[in-house]
Amino acid sequence: MSVGTPVSAMAGSRAVRRLLRMSSLVILTIGALASLVPLFWTLSSSLKNTIQVFAYPPVWIPNPIRWDNYLRALQSLPFPVFFRNSIIVSSLSVLGSVVSASIVAFGFARLRAPGSRVLFAMVIGSMLLPGQVTMIPTYILFKELHWLDSFKALVVPHFLGGGAFYIFLLRQFFLTLPNELDDAAKLDGANTYRIFWNVVLPLSKPALATVVIFAFISSWTDFFAPLIYLSDMKKYTAALGLAVLAASGASSGMYAVPWELVMAGSVMLTLPILVIFFLGQQYFVQGIALSGLKG
Repeated sequence: MSVGTPVSAMAGSRAVRRLLRMSSLVILTIGALASLVPLFWTLSSSLKNTIQVFAYPPVWIPNPIRWDNYLRALQSLPFPVFFRNSIIVSSLSVLGSVVSASIVAFGFARLRAPGSRVLFAMVIGSMLLPGQVTMIPTYILFKELHWLDSFKALVVPHFLGGGAFYIFLLRQFFLTLPNELDDAAKLDGANTYRIFWNVVLPLSKPALATVVIFAFISSWTDFFAPLIYLSDMKKYTAALGLAVLAASGASSGMYAVPWELVMAGSVMLTLPILVIFFLGQQYFVQGIALSGLKG
């Protein structure tokens, strides 16, 4: 009797854990499916005709499937030029964010100087500053530098620190690397630059991949900055060009907007993000998991 009681208690505990695990799985599955509904609706609408887009009740499976919507979207505006501009801006922005943020983060994580903690707190505090506060001074600065209507206004700021969030993320990851690696490298005659380039960076691929993904998504989907700084349509990015396409028929009413073409453009704009994320998913999850282990 006394032996059977612990056994039954353990069996009951395992049943409870199994039930909790199944409940969590069901909740997560429902949440994942719910988050995929907008994406599925966008994909479905990109293959419909105008009548089916506004049909009620909603038509989830288009009939017939209009694959030509993607070709029409590309031909309605110079979208190949827009995508080329987005690739240029996003590539340079990612490069600037990774290089500059990693250098600054290495300084905060490995180099000791008076006031470094206060300076790091100021960098983190800058994330609390709304973008609207710095928008006008930044615009005036770029105007004085003659950077308006050029990619410089969209790219150069990423080379000046990379952003407080990226600095914080990389700094937290660098802190997880043991200082003994630096000491061993110094014994072999390596200076600070060699330690940064040959020791720290090769071990920081998860965190760097995380920064690459975040920086690419931020730059690729950025609409506000190109809207403010660019005026020549030949320099528009894809996100801004998509807004122009949506606004092309807005003056004639909601039903005049070619929503099926807008949805097709949205799908094409989303595909590079999905590709980048799935290629770096393993590093992304690992980088997020490890970056907060040490303060």
